Amino acid sequence: MHTVKAIYPGTFDPLTNGHLDLIARGSKIVDELVVAILRNSEKGTPLFTVPEREEMITEATRSFGNVSVTTFNGLLVDFARQQGAKAVLRGIRAISDYEYEFQMAMMNRKLDPELETLFMMPAEKYTYVSSRLIKGVFQLGGDVTALVPPLVVERLKAKVPNRL
Repeated sequence: MHTVKAIYPGTFDPLTNGHLDLIARGSKIVDELVVAILRNSEKGTPLFTVPEREEMITEATRSFGNVSVTTFNGLLVDFARQQGAKAVLRGIRAISDYEYEFQMAMMNRKLDPELETLFMMPAEKYTYVSSRLIKGVFQLGGDVTALVPPLVVERLKAKVPNRL
C-alpha cells in the first residue's frame, strides 16, 4: 500500500489558528503530517523558544492521530528525505505569499525532483493572520483570542506581561 507523508515546515512563532486550519485540513489528505519547526530561522529573534513552540503545537494537535511535531535545521529537502516524506505542505494567504512559495517550491524541486509541494489556502477568516502580526498586535494590547488557540493566548500573556 502506498502511503503519503508530508512535512509542514515553519517557525510557528507563535502557532495561529491559520496554522491549525492547515494542519487539520492537511491531515485529512495525507497519511502522516509532520509539523516541522525550523530551528535556524532568518526571521529575527523569536518570542518563543523552540521547545516552547514544540510544546504548544504538540498540545494543540494532540487530537490528530496522524500529526507529529519535530524540529529541524538546514535544507528542507534533506529533512524531508530523512523523514521519508514525499510532499511539503505550504499555506498561501495572498499573492505575495505565492511568489515567495513558488520560488521555494521550484528550488526544492531542483534539489529533489521527487519532493512535491502542496499549496493550500487557509480558511477565509485567517487569510490575513500571520505570527508576526499576532505578536505585534498582542504586544500593543490588542485582542488576539479569536486568532490563536487558547493555550497560545495564555503563553503570550506570560511571555509579554507588561504589554501596552
